[in-house]
Amino acid sequence: MNLDLLIMNGYGVYVWSAFSFTLFNFFILYKVTIRQFDKEHAKFSKKYKSLNSQQITLAHKQSTNRTFVRTVAHKI
Repeated sequence: MNLDLLIMNGYGVYVWSAFSFTLFNFFILYKVTIRQFDKEHAKFSKKYKSLNSQQITLAHKQSTNRTFVRTVAHKI
């Protein structure tokens, strides 16, 4: 393997540490976002399951609920 690629004329330590720091932060942000989504999904499901048929029909007509339900249905 070409060691010059890793060293980068002396800047490799800075470049690779910045790259790994950024990658680590993106991973943490992804995990936090997934956890928050799961919390919101649980709250939505709890509320949505307690509706009667007339309220469900009304909820399906609202674009926000329709989008969320469609997104969740694809993940299941």
